Amino acid sequence: MWPEQLPALAVAVPLACAPVAALLRTGLPAWTVATVASVASFAFAVLLAGSVGGLDELSYAVGSWPVPYGIELRITSFSALLLLIITGASSAALLAGRHSLETEVAAPRHPFFYAAWLLVLGGLIGIVVSGDAFNIFVFMEVSSLATYILVAGGSNPRALPAVFKYLVMGTIGATFYLIGVGLIYMMTGTLNLADMGTRIHDVADLKPILAAVGFVTIGLILKAGLFPLHVWLPNTYAWSPHIVTAFIAACSAKVSLYVLLRFDFMVFQGSLVDHQLQFSGFLMPLAVLAILVASGVAMAEGNLKRLLAYSSVAQIGYVVLGASLMTASGLTAGIIHMFNHALAKGAMFLAVAGIAIRITSLRLEDLAGIGRLMPWSTAAFMLAALSLIGIPGTAGFVSKWYLISAALDAGTVGVALVVVIVASSLMTVAYIWRIAETMYFRAPLDNAAGVRDAPPWMLGVLWVVALANVWFGLLPGIPLVLSADAAATLLGHLP
Repeated sequence: MWPEQLPALAVAVPLACAPVAALLRTGLPAWTVATVASVASFAFAVLLAGSVGGLDELSYAVGSWPVPYGIELRITSFSALLLLIITGASSAALLAGRHSLETEVAAPRHPFFYAAWLLVLGGLIGIVVSGDAFNIFVFMEVSSLATYILVAGGSNPRALPAVFKYLVMGTIGATFYLIGVGLIYMMTGTLNLADMGTRIHDVADLKPILAAVGFVTIGLILKAGLFPLHVWLPNTYAWSPHIVTAFIAACSAKVSLYVLLRFDFMVFQGSLVDHQLQFSGFLMPLAVLAILVASGVAMAEGNLKRLLAYSSVAQIGYVVLGASLMTASGLTAGIIHMFNHALAKGAMFLAVAGIAIRITSLRLEDLAGIGRLMPWSTAAFMLAALSLIGIPGTAGFVSKWYLISAALDAGTVGVALVVVIVASSLMTVAYIWRIAETMYFRAPLDNAAGVRDAPPWMLGVLWVVALANVWFGLLPGIPLVLSADAAATLLGHLP
């Protein structure tokens, strides 16, 4: 019976601990509650990843109401992989970031800040485990509203206009998604995704379904920040508290892409004529533009966090590019890149948080010489950057190897895609070299005298995440198996 309760526990524990954190008077007890809840959710995610395999799925009927009449929580290999990303990113950020948050968030806000953090965590987990389209929307709103609090909760006044743009764009995306779900419910009479995929075959008039495809797809790629609907993302990442950026950059966009792939393959692909071609024809050009344009902007960006934010837009393009190939190898490459990018970008933003404790400005020119002053923080940053580039022996290499292999199977178009992947990798080398040259080959500024490395505990967590990029580059078995199983599950819904 124990594994059967894990889907409910993964959602319930952070949501139940959120009001507890809010009622506490000081920051340390609230941080302790949030961290324990997050680590417990990570433990549940590890157990769930071991409970599913192949095409096996774990279903939990909330309140013992039978599906599709009641609410269902469903764990597949795909959702298990996303759970590892979400809970791992939250746990690492909380364990590493207490000192950073104390410097950025006013003390009276700490209990409410950690309560909002747990709501984000519970909401993202709820999206991933929910088998019901409307409850995905409910959890989406829970996580989004709490994320706005986290982004605006720091001391940087530039976060306020950034979070306002994020709120407007996020609301539009969620509204589009809800309109699409409403249209499908009108035609099928169900909200359960699996039941929806079955009943949609009996729909005679497909015009509302076609409209739903547009609303759901646009809404979710807006939430994910795919080019050209990424305008909210750079400033949100740049002006959020640094540990908040490490959390949301590792998992937020991946959750939206997860919903998009799950919805499209389970509901739309098997019922609409030529939809596979439409899916590829619409998303593949956007993915290519995201990879090239965002990488080009990152090469010219002068703020370190904004540079990494544009890099994330490009990496989202890699995930979508793999999915748009509509093959098992392409989907596997896109899905495993969700995991590997979370490792690389999570470690890089954790390193940025450690650097920002000592140096307030994150303009590249103000980081001159810090490789000598903060050797452990910058070395971890560069190790994760090697994974972002795709150097052999790192997790990022596994993603790009599978993506290039999948593209080569696509014929002439695939050769052009390989050129795009290689070109973008060279562009990544260019902007990472800008950072490395500034940190290691320039003399430190006069006002940097006396700067020391990040706190030891923060460095410990940072290096665990950074070395995980090497571990999963040499031994990619767990994420690779989960990704391949996820791809097989998605493709299993096709005719």
